[in-house]
Amino acid sequence: MSTITFILKDGSRRMVDIDDHPNAMQAAQFNNIPGIEAACGGFCSCATCHVYVESAEHLKGPRALPPPAPDEAAMLGGTAAQRDKKTSRLSCQILLSPALDGLVLRIPDRQ
Repeated sequence: MSTITFILKDGSRRMVDIDDHPNAMQAAQFNNIPGIEAACGGFCSCATCHVYVESAEHLKGPRALPPPAPDEAAMLGGTAAQRDKKTSRLSCQILLSPALDGLVLRIPDRQ
């Protein structure tokens, strides 16, 4: 079983199983994680599933997430919360796999 952890707005952590979900946004929604609005339903057209990648091993090295595609990078320019050029991602664009076991995502204070 692979898991990811969401750090909620209040600082609490929720660990969820990712084996049955194609992306981090759906894992959050199906596990009732608050703070991921996902207004567009995962089509990379709203930026309301913004998260910050907190796990260093998923930012650099062999387990790193691929860089944002041009459409994701453009949407990240319109996030409601402050964008961090190194750690901001749209959770709908984080494709889940066993390689991402242990991924930690922090939900911003607003979407």
